Amino acid sequence: MTFNAFSRQSVSVAAGTVFLRRAGRGPVVLLLHGYPETSLAWRSVAPDLANEFTVIAADLPGYGESTLSDRAFENGQISKRAMGRGLADVMSELGISQFAVIGHDRRARVAYRMTLDHPERIRALAVLDVIPILDMAERLTYDAAREMGHWFWLAQSSTAPETLVGRDPDLYVRHIIEQWGGSHVITPEVVDEYIRCMRKPEVVRTMGAEYRADRLDLEHDQADRTVGRRIACPLLALWAQGGLTEQFGDPLAIWRTWADDVSGGALAGGHFLMEGSPRELTGLIKRFLTDALRQEGDRHSALQVRRTGETE
Repeated sequence: MTFNAFSRQSVSVAAGTVFLRRAGRGPVVLLLHGYPETSLAWRSVAPDLANEFTVIAADLPGYGESTLSDRAFENGQISKRAMGRGLADVMSELGISQFAVIGHDRRARVAYRMTLDHPERIRALAVLDVIPILDMAERLTYDAAREMGHWFWLAQSSTAPETLVGRDPDLYVRHIIEQWGGSHVITPEVVDEYIRCMRKPEVVRTMGAEYRADRLDLEHDQADRTVGRRIACPLLALWAQGGLTEQFGDPLAIWRTWADDVSGGALAGGHFLMEGSPRELTGLIKRFLTDALRQEGDRHSALQVRRTGETE
C-alpha cells in the first residue's frame, strides 16, 4: 500500500473541520505532523504501520486542509489543549473511543496534552524530537534560543510576524526546513506542498495563534505538575541524535518526570525523523505499540480475574 491509497475525509466538529487520511485495520493510532508540515510528513511511515494498525494521519486543526472555527480561538490564541480537544472530538465522531497517538515536534505537545487531559482514551503515546514546553522553558540556554528564534518572534502579541510570513511563505518555509536539516530528506515536491498550504491566510492565522498561546501551554503544564498529574500510559520518546532536543538534557530523564513507563532513544537522520529515518522509526513504533497494547491487555485481563474473584 502507498500513502496515496489511503482514504481521505474531512470530519466536522465544534473546533472546525479536520482533514485526515486513513487505512489499515486493528488497534487505532493517530499520527500528528510537526511544523511547518502536514499529514503528508507521514508518507514513508504510515503505509507500513497500516499493515498492523488502523492508521489515521490528520492535518492539525487550522493547518493543511483542516480549518479552525472562530470559536476555537482564545483571545487570538489556540492552545495545545484546545487542539487536543478538537482532535479527541474528531475521534469520537469517527466512533473511536480509545487510540494511541504519535506526535512530532510541536504536535507532540498536542499529543501529550491530549493524553493528560483525556487519559481514559489514550492507550499509548509516542513523542518525536521534543520535550514538554515547561521543561524547555526552564532549561533554555542562549544557544538553544538562537536556534529557536522563530519561536520567540511568532510568540509576540502583535500579528506582525505572521503577516510578514504571509507576504513570502515560500522563503519562510524553505528557510525553516533548511535550518532544521530537512533539505536533503524532504523532496522538492513535498516542500512545495507545504508552501502551498502556508499560502492560505487561515493557516498563517492559525500559526500565529498557536505560537502566541505559549503562556497558556506553560500554565497548563505547570498546573499538572503542581497537582502531580502524570501520563498513565506507556510513552516512547525518540529524538534526533546530536540535535536541539539534547541541548536541554537527557530526554528520557525529563519525560520520566511526567510518566512512569518511558522508553526510547536517539535516532540518526535529523529533526525530521519521519523523512530522515523512516524505516528505523517505523520499526521502533511498531514494536512499541505492540508491546504497549499487549501490556494493557494483560492488565485488563488481570483486573477482570480480580473482579470475578471478588464477586464469587
